[in-house]
Amino acid sequence: MMNGAGSFGAGRAGAAFDPISFARRPQTVLRALAWIFSMVVFGSIINEGYVNMGSERLHCVYNKNADACNYAITIGVTAFLACLFFMALDLYFPQISSVKDRKRAVLLEIGFSGFWTFLWFVGFCFLANQWSRTSPKELPLEQATDAARAAIAFSFFSILTWAALTACAVQKFLLGTDMTLFTTEHVASQAPKQPYPPNDVTGQTTIPVNNAYQSPPLIETVETRPPGYQIPPAF
Repeated sequence: MMNGAGSFGAGRAGAAFDPISFARRPQTVLRALAWIFSMVVFGSIINEGYVNMGSERLHCVYNKNADACNYAITIGVTAFLACLFFMALDLYFPQISSVKDRKRAVLLEIGFSGFWTFLWFVGFCFLANQWSRTSPKELPLEQATDAARAAIAFSFFSILTWAALTACAVQKFLLGTDMTLFTTEHVASQAPKQPYPPNDVTGQTTIPVNNAYQSPPLIETVETRPPGYQIPPAF
């Protein structure tokens, strides 16, 4: 199971990279297997998937159907390159600090992995069907039997690995986001908000005034007395 701590299955942005824990992740193992399986599929067909019939023209070993060979080579080469791309994305993913960018990367992985699972299923059915219709009388199958069967077998294995990769990507998406694991640079870069002043009973805003003006106390001096003024006697 994947570690649920972090945003979409990854930890804090900018954290140190641990190659050992990365290599032990189920997603990394599945990605490596999918890469190997795709290489076996298109490599087997390119090397031994074509036979000749006493002429320079080569025929696809799958019932002379060139579409079957071309289809398997196309999805195999594309899957081979896609595994390298997503492997590099897995390495870079923990360094992505934007939640939206992480979400887009996970959605891209879900869409591609799910679609390629379907294409591998179609390819497996297509190759198996054409191989069942291939007659030894029409093609010299002695030199291409192992390669043709290997491509069919590893096409089936590719269905399982890409389906598992899709499930891992969906699980990563469902983990959601933990905003506390991101760097505080985004919060620190924002200006602090001033709190609103409290309201009085009538709902009006009270504005505190510092150093308010205060009138000096009235000090009666001789100079300030009007002419003819007498101090009243004290009783």
